[in-house]
Amino acid sequence: MKVIQPTCRARFTAQDVDFVVDVLGRSMEGNEVLVGLLSDEGTRDLILDDPNLHAALLERGGCLEVSARFYFYVLVRRVLARAGIEDRRVADYVAELLAEYARMAGLRCEVPGLEKPLEYFFEMLAALQTVDEGTAFQVRAHMGNHSLFLAGIFKEHIEHRAARRGAPGLSYYEELGRTSYRVASDHRLAQRYALSSVLGILSQQFEVARAALNDLSARVLSFGIGPDPARIVESLGRN
Repeated sequence: MKVIQPTCRARFTAQDVDFVVDVLGRSMEGNEVLVGLLSDEGTRDLILDDPNLHAALLERGGCLEVSARFYFYVLVRRVLARAGIEDRRVADYVAELLAEYARMAGLRCEVPGLEKPLEYFFEMLAALQTVDEGTAFQVRAHMGNHSLFLAGIFKEHIEHRAARRGAPGLSYYEELGRTSYRVASDHRLAQRYALSSVLGILSQQFEVARAALNDLSARVLSFGIGPDPARIVESLGRN
């Protein structure tokens, strides 16, 4: 289990830069200037907000030669900003979260001293009673991340299970996510990781962020996690 950090923008690849230059550059001289601007944090963020980049990611056919971090950041930044969440670090955090989950690195809640990763929310809540302070912060942030990912990407599966089986609905994930992010944001380690503001915003705006991811998921995202995504919802979402 790792602490998600909003570092997508600092970890773009050479292919990502090539993609930006290909979409926005107009000449070799212009390309060189653009590459230079991308190395500056302030101008980089303005460039990444260019609607032409967003459109190119959606419209170009074939396999895009960009990193998952670049892809998710540009798309997440767009939907969160349109929903009223303007803080770029929040978009960066959510994009990094999606990049981790896309390669299944964020799915496991591994707690020191336990042989198996925790699969259910009730197990994570129980573990909070016995783990050390640092692990407690990680588990709380992990629960917030799980709640946002599940409610944001698998909304239809959650609603289907709630209607057919009486399983927890979206309100359960929203409350769990809000509470987990709030507690994590108040933890002293949130300041050490410079995450107090990001986690606080996600707590206050959880439903807004969830709805933005719903829109993004319906339009462009597909997480092929296992043969049946509903199994992820069923296992991780059990209360």
